[in-house]
Amino acid sequence: MKNKFVLFLVLLLSANMAWAELKIGFVNIPAVLEKAPQAEKAKKRLEQEFSPRDKQLVAQQNDIKNLEERLNRDAAVMGDSERRNLEKDILNKQREFKRSQQEFSEDFNIRRNEELGKLQRKIVEAIRELAKSQSFDLLLTEGVIYASETVDVTNQIQQKLSAMPD
Repeated sequence: MKNKFVLFLVLLLSANMAWAELKIGFVNIPAVLEKAPQAEKAKKRLEQEFSPRDKQLVAQQNDIKNLEERLNRDAAVMGDSERRNLEKDILNKQREFKRSQQEFSEDFNIRRNEELGKLQRKIVEAIRELAKSQSFDLLLTEGVIYASETVDVTNQIQQKLSAMPD
């Protein structure tokens, strides 16, 4: 980030003649990420991939809840060994649920990061294509406090992403 800023300052402080020819733009990456059609498709892919496991976790949680309710309701009429077996079963199912939940979370995060990485690569590709095709000298993405609409090329990047294949 500092390198980009230093480069920008060097360009600004160089000859006044170069200033007149300098073409600068700005891209709002969070806005691009939010509106990119690839982001919506990635979200749907993740939902399809992880929906069965999520339903399985909900079923495990309901099973544990039912066993706990049964223990609370019938503990007074159960024998000691039956009650201990039920308590042991509940504990085992709770441990299994926590392990499954943690695995699910880790797997989901890994896949989400993979999808985000793919999308970020496409965004960078679209930014580079736009910069080359429109002869930008500098395109900024982060750390910009203000950018006028004349230098904001976010909409053009979103249009490029819409035209790109998945």
